[in-house]
Amino acid sequence: MSNFSAQGYQIIRELGRNAAGGRVVYLCQIVAEPSRQVVIKQFQFAKGSGWAQFKEIEREMQVLKDLKHPGIPHYIGSIETDDGYSIVQEYKDAQALSMPRSFDSDQIKQIAVATLEILIYLQDRMPVVIHRDIKPENVLVDEDLNVYLIDFGFARIGGGDVAMSSVAAGTFGFMAPEQMYNKGLTTAADLYGLGATLIALLTQTKSNRMDALIDEDGKITFQHLTSKLSSGFMDWLETMVAPRASDRYLDAEAALIALKPIYVTRSPSVEFSPPRLQFHATQLGERITKTLTIINNTPDTMLEGTWSIEQHPHDPPNSNRIHKWISLSDREVNGNRVECEITVDTSKLTAQSVGTRSIILTSNAVPETHSLSIEVITAPLPIQAKQFPYQAMVVFLMFAFGCGLSLKSGGAWSSSGSGIAAGFLTGGFLTIVSTHSVVHPDGVKFRAGIAAICGGFFGLWVGGAGGGITGATFGALAGTIAGGINMAGGLNGVIIGTQAIAGSLAGSLVGLVLSGFASSNGVPAGAVLGAQAGLIGYFFDAEYARLPESRRYQRGFIFLVFEIIAIFGFNLGVMLDRPNGFLLLIALVLAVAIAYLLLYVPSLYLKKVAAYRNKEKYLIKL
Repeated sequence: MSNFSAQGYQIIRELGRNAAGGRVVYLCQIVAEPSRQVVIKQFQFAKGSGWAQFKEIEREMQVLKDLKHPGIPHYIGSIETDDGYSIVQEYKDAQALSMPRSFDSDQIKQIAVATLEILIYLQDRMPVVIHRDIKPENVLVDEDLNVYLIDFGFARIGGGDVAMSSVAAGTFGFMAPEQMYNKGLTTAADLYGLGATLIALLTQTKSNRMDALIDEDGKITFQHLTSKLSSGFMDWLETMVAPRASDRYLDAEAALIALKPIYVTRSPSVEFSPPRLQFHATQLGERITKTLTIINNTPDTMLEGTWSIEQHPHDPPNSNRIHKWISLSDREVNGNRVECEITVDTSKLTAQSVGTRSIILTSNAVPETHSLSIEVITAPLPIQAKQFPYQAMVVFLMFAFGCGLSLKSGGAWSSSGSGIAAGFLTGGFLTIVSTHSVVHPDGVKFRAGIAAICGGFFGLWVGGAGGGITGATFGALAGTIAGGINMAGGLNGVIIGTQAIAGSLAGSLVGLVLSGFASSNGVPAGAVLGAQAGLIGYFFDAEYARLPESRRYQRGFIFLVFEIIAIFGFNLGVMLDRPNGFLLLIALVLAVAIAYLLLYVPSLYLKKVAAYRNKEKYLIKL
């Protein structure tokens, strides 16, 4: 090992060696100032190509003496020894880009900008200084991302033609073509070296392997290794390493201006339109197709990705390309606005079910995966469930029970029970027939109110004091439940109301004939059947008649259900005042009948559904 003690330097360690060129680089400290460190580059002529290398030393010394830039280590002096000649420079605690390190996109851009600023300084000098050997080994970066350009051994002051003896100056893969083929040097020459250096850094390519990236036309091909780079930065790099100098930027300043607004890496974004898909089948076995648009709104990027369908426990196993009932028109996404057709085949799914699935786009966006939810609603079962008007039935039972309780006034039940029963059945039947399939939102309420008041009026007229109290009770209760009198505008509402009045009047007359005119308490049959007619018409039209025809029981069957409920409620109400075995027996029989209607009849539908589901046992459940 060399010894520089006589010159006032103590070697700390060896930093690098070029055996073929006879160069060794040492880190040393100044003996007089131990805290100050320097770099000594020694040219050992006896081990190299002889004293001819002295021209290289002279060139580097000549260049370095006049350079004053924070990105270029300062020239301190030279040392002549028995075995060679050395240059002493300022030491920078930084590593070469050739050393394995990891930089993010912003740091890479910062390194490029700092190097360009050093080149701008060199190119602004008179005459211009061309480095000619920019490569990863000659660009140092410290922990604070300060950049230093070293090794000016091949530097040239001024442009123009290169002498034949200098043709080989530089490193293959980083030398501009004009530098290799003895053509005129320009400020664009060092841009090629910087571009190649950045490509080596981005692709993790070693300097001695750069030839693998150069095609037969002398062009560096790197795009396939840098998919994460923005298209703007790719274009910038391609311009920096263009084989023809005229296709590159004019100088470092022009390259820097072009670079500043560019993102080194920019991730595409993913937006789905619509953000959620719903496939609603109206027919069994229907195939439904929807169009999804995938949008990338991030400038200077290109979205690339692949669709996959997330596996679901209910679905049979599927390959990467085939799903049993979800298909896509194209599995690949390439572009910034791509339309994809998604088809759902419901013939492979159970009927009348709802479920969700997810399709996944794996792309070069951040995050890498984006999920789209697909909601599927299959067609209804071919078996339609018929529905009772449960709400109306419950309210009507309460009304009938209240009527039974109110009949206690004045002994009305004992004197006119048969009249009430006959009037109830006759009046309800006539009203249902007269209002068949008539639905009017206002007229329904008008009919209910008028029927209740009309029935109460006839009860007062016929029954005297006792009948009046009973009739008034029925009328008020019916009017409250029906929602009061709603004076519907137009002739339609009046006609509907008169139909209910006709039913009430007819029932009152029947009750009078059967009970006789002599009863001191009268016959409140008019009030009873009037309220019944109004309520049945109101509830049937307001709730039940609005159901689809396939889900309604026949009108006569519903009338029978309401009559059974009415009689049961009346008996239950009267029995609280006058318990007797006959009434109890009737109430029990009616209760069994109601239970049968409410439980067994709907159970027939459930049996049909179970049989149909058994046929679907090989289909997919959502």
